[in-house]
Amino acid sequence: MEPVTRVSGTAYPWGAKNIDTDVIIPAHWLKTIKRSGLGKGAFETVRAQPGNIFDDPAYAGAPILIAGDNFGCGSSREHAAWALGDMGIKAVIAPSFSDIFSGNAFKNGIVAVVLPQEAVDRLIEVAQNSTEPDPVTIDLETMTVTTPYQDRFPFELDAFRRRCLMEGLDEVGLTLAKDTAISKFEERLDNERPWIRRDAAHAGFAVEGVGRT
Repeated sequence: MEPVTRVSGTAYPWGAKNIDTDVIIPAHWLKTIKRSGLGKGAFETVRAQPGNIFDDPAYAGAPILIAGDNFGCGSSREHAAWALGDMGIKAVIAPSFSDIFSGNAFKNGIVAVVLPQEAVDRLIEVAQNSTEPDPVTIDLETMTVTTPYQDRFPFELDAFRRRCLMEGLDEVGLTLAKDTAISKFEERLDNERPWIRRDAAHAGFAVEGVGRT
């Protein structure tokens, strides 16, 4: 997972409420276990509508999505986060998120920012600039969302999730970061309870280190 300290750029000023994961990525796209390629299926039903915001050239490649209340509700499919990431979205701003979606987003390096509705409305106004969309900036160092018009909206984020995002640590990375401690624990366990390894080897377990003499 790539470290995320700052996300800045054009934002999709969508604002739609109660968007469930089937809207984010329809069920017929769930046959794959690959994270790549799902971007073309993201918001498929919305994109079928003429003049939709996701196919508007003004917002092409936007790294931020501004959504409405209860974003990511519905099924727990992690493909929803995969699809957003594959279409280039690195952060979503909304008044609230489904807990499961928020967790899936975090695990895939997508920042889920919760702001009051009035702040979301203001950001949509900025992003909808009629001449050229103005950028929105999310800064995890200062924990603020800002615009070129001196708007400054503070937000909160779980300290553990913030650290993982900024250091680029997913669940695998967190485990590998404890590699030394895990190795020391296994060595101590070998010395204190050698019969565990011996019995495991006799049972034919193909575990790292099992069967050593």
